[in-house]
Amino acid sequence: MLDLNHIRAQFPILKTKMSGKPLIYFDNAATTLKPQSVINDVTRILSSQSVNIHRGDYQLSYDISNEYEEARVSVAKFINADVNEIVFTSGATEGLNAIAYGLEHHLNEGDVILTTHTDHASNLLPWIEVAKRRKAKIEYFKLTEEGRIDLSKLDQALHSKVKFITLVHVSNVLGFINPVEDIIKMAHQRNMVVILDGAQSVAHIKMDVKALDVDFLAWSGHKMCSPTGVGVLYGKKEWLEQLKSIKLGGGSNAQFNEQGEVILKSVPTRFEAGTPAIESTIALKSALQFLDSVGMHHIHEHEVILKNHFLSKIQDFKHITVYNPSTDTGIVIFNVEGIFAQDAAAYLSSHGIAVRAGNHCAKLIHHVIGVTETLRASFYVYNTIDEVDHLVEVLRDITLEKCVDLYI
Repeated sequence: MLDLNHIRAQFPILKTKMSGKPLIYFDNAATTLKPQSVINDVTRILSSQSVNIHRGDYQLSYDISNEYEEARVSVAKFINADVNEIVFTSGATEGLNAIAYGLEHHLNEGDVILTTHTDHASNLLPWIEVAKRRKAKIEYFKLTEEGRIDLSKLDQALHSKVKFITLVHVSNVLGFINPVEDIIKMAHQRNMVVILDGAQSVAHIKMDVKALDVDFLAWSGHKMCSPTGVGVLYGKKEWLEQLKSIKLGGGSNAQFNEQGEVILKSVPTRFEAGTPAIESTIALKSALQFLDSVGMHHIHEHEVILKNHFLSKIQDFKHITVYNPSTDTGIVIFNVEGIFAQDAAAYLSSHGIAVRAGNHCAKLIHHVIGVTETLRASFYVYNTIDEVDHLVEVLRDITLEKCVDLYI
């Protein structure tokens, strides 16, 4: 069992208030809170080591460059990758865009990119654009009635025209863990490339890219207790070598001349043009150390306990509709009868409870759940049963009149 008092003590924001009430933060799928060790890294670097990396021939730059590369080693160890397979980005969005546009030259007219209706815009939109430019096609996995990938239709989906499979590992709306092991195995038997959006998985379940045999994986640091502005693109070295860089500039090239001849550096450096978010990247190492100290399996188990407790408490609430009652993770989406999702979220906020409302950047999800807007509560390692109970009690008595009263 987790020592929640010890864990919560490491997150200073939990001592603050929202709407005059103690903060109860259930928007962890959007971003996570930051432990003191991560905050200390950012403060230390900006206060006493705020110089550039890989550029300066002086001790301060040398030291911070070493710290930056140590973060790369930590990330590689965290997902069981080789260090030269780790590219630092600004987040999952940049990583997924870099993969789509970097692989574009492999697409021919009529080729198929296979994905799902439950994917995030950051994974869908780049491929939609690439497909238009290359006259390729976007196809979608068949889903079961509840929104899971239908494994009985998998062989049919992986037909000869499919070149790339790109999908979310864990849905940021439905909370389902997609059967990526089966998909990757069958895809590789057909020489297809598999790209995973790991924004909702790497921070919550143990990841081993070698055991998984995935070709590409991208995620954001801010969803796993690090600051914003840093993310990771993992790629098998043989595929990174074939990935065209969509961002060129200082640091990415070995040399170039006035005739336009350019020699790029080796991977992963060729993909890291410009000055990165140095303090955020180094702080990512501390975030990983925090998660390791808790244990990824403990984090997932704790989230599931909170989710199950929440669902059991509201199962008799006639005015609450849950759209993913069999969610595999700590993500629950629901609506309150007769109340617009954003209005319900504002009412919860008045009680100190932070949840998400909207389509959660998955604008095709209505094909699955039949609605475009929902409330989303997403639990993480520092949340407690008492906090869940408070959410339940506020939802028990929520009415349209009480929501309207907020605006009067």
